Amino acid sequence: MRRRFSPGVIAIIAIVTVLAVGITVGVFALLNRTVTGEGCLVTTPGGTIPLEIEQAQVAAAIAGVAHRRKLPERAVVIAYATGIQESKLLNIPFGDRDSLGVFQQRPSQGWGTPEQLLDPVYTAGKFFSALVKVKDYRKIPLHEAAQAVQRSADGSLYAQHEENAEILAAAFTGRVPGAVHCWFDLEDEEKPVPDPDPAAARRELARTLGSGTTLETSSRRRGWLIATWSVAHAQKYGLRRVGYDGRSWNVEDGEEGGWRTDAEASASRIRLS
Repeated sequence: MRRRFSPGVIAIIAIVTVLAVGITVGVFALLNRTVTGEGCLVTTPGGTIPLEIEQAQVAAAIAGVAHRRKLPERAVVIAYATGIQESKLLNIPFGDRDSLGVFQQRPSQGWGTPEQLLDPVYTAGKFFSALVKVKDYRKIPLHEAAQAVQRSADGSLYAQHEENAEILAAAFTGRVPGAVHCWFDLEDEEKPVPDPDPAAARRELARTLGSGTTLETSSRRRGWLIATWSVAHAQKYGLRRVGYDGRSWNVEDGEEGGWRTDAEASASRIRLS
């Protein structure tokens, strides 16, 4: 027997279908958008992903906190996949009920104050503190580990972001050198770039990586993590150049630039200016 629907029901079904398609497309295009004027590009052997500068800053903060805690790259991958699903790796001040921030954590559930949860360094620390308590989190499927922390309505959704998360983790942890390139307009009157403040950048690095952090590097991977963090935060701190390990990044090279050969760039210390 064929069921007949009223015009009103058909209209509702059509609206819901359109919204569902829109949400799906939005999630699919999450990290694959065209960024003009300013932005970042992540390039690794695993693939290429364009990011907004804020997304790159959040990703760099998460990788930095994981490094301070001596966590494996898998922990960073899980955090990125979770952040992509929850907020598109953006530090948003709203969400479902009282959820907010990168991981959409809720003050009412004991994650922290609203101000704390809008700090990527703090909120990444809270995420990792919960993640390391998940039994075998490095071995179980990504969505299971993420869901054990987040307890969301549908934990299976985290799995769809694993490939992008792996590309980002390879870049921001410093495992793939020179994988992140950012650009922005120094003459943008609507979004003026501050004067170079390497000292402020170093203070934020110390807060992210641990007190006492300097631009000296004990390993090549750590050095590239710091250099990548610096490029991601160049706009915020007015940095024009970052040099390390025989290469340098220069904002004046624009979107077509990247990490270029620089014989004066030390392999033992990151140069900011």
